[in-house]
Amino acid sequence: MSASDSPANRLQALFEGHRLTPTQRRIAHSMVRRAADVPFLSSVELAELAGVSQPSVTRFAVALGFDGYPALRKHLREVVPAEPAPGGGAGAFNEYQQAVEAEIENLKHLAELLADPRPVQRAGRILAASRPLPVLGLRAAASQAYGFAYFAAKVHPDVRLLHEGGTMVHDRIDAAVRAGATALLCFALPRHPREVVDTLAHAKDAGLTVVTVADSAFAPVATYSDLLLPAAVGTGLAFDTACAPMLLGRVLLEALCDDLPDAQARLEEFDAKAAARGLFVE
Repeated sequence: MSASDSPANRLQALFEGHRLTPTQRRIAHSMVRRAADVPFLSSVELAELAGVSQPSVTRFAVALGFDGYPALRKHLREVVPAEPAPGGGAGAFNEYQQAVEAEIENLKHLAELLADPRPVQRAGRILAASRPLPVLGLRAAASQAYGFAYFAAKVHPDVRLLHEGGTMVHDRIDAAVRAGATALLCFALPRHPREVVDTLAHAKDAGLTVVTVADSAFAPVATYSDLLLPAAVGTGLAFDTACAPMLLGRVLLEALCDDLPDAQARLEEFDAKAAARGLFVE
């Protein structure tokens, strides 16, 4: 099986085109994260995995066009042929190790998605062409936006970080549009603040092309995103972990550099100035 024909991608294809409720999107997201195991889970086990009720799983199956969950599971065993991990190895890990193992799985899933580089390459072209380039990330996603903006500013002539909410964020988007911005990059992580959704709706109304890095293709921000790049977060600890979104941000930076012809020259110029100033300790 090729990476582009992975169990996770087959599940994504099954969900596309359906109008799902937030609870149903949560179930779909959980299924994609555990694509290899899902065909072998009962409705009760899937409900526990997604943190929803068992009747919600049944309604989810019906929303996809099946008579019930048994029919959905039968279909999954036919279209997502994968064996669960032998021996239940996860039981040998403590809770901290399990969180790391879950992040490793998220990174593997991201690698599968990147087997088709075209969406990221398209995003790189869109972002490189926007002058200025606003980068949005609020609350949990603020650090992701800050990290991207910090590095992007080394190669892009005008990066504008939007990491604080309030009424001013709409004003700053309007100012970016007046200055010539054509696109906005958004990092959106759960729990998804309503303010992020409202801000993306404003950005769309202002004429910007919205590129979003989100935890799932079914995230609430999907409606207002022209191009959504999914990267799952870990949920095994008290606070979510976001290794995959961070790595996807770095991949986007690489794609951005590929479409900025003077990116290498700018990096070399920065390094020369940093050395002259003694900016970094060797």
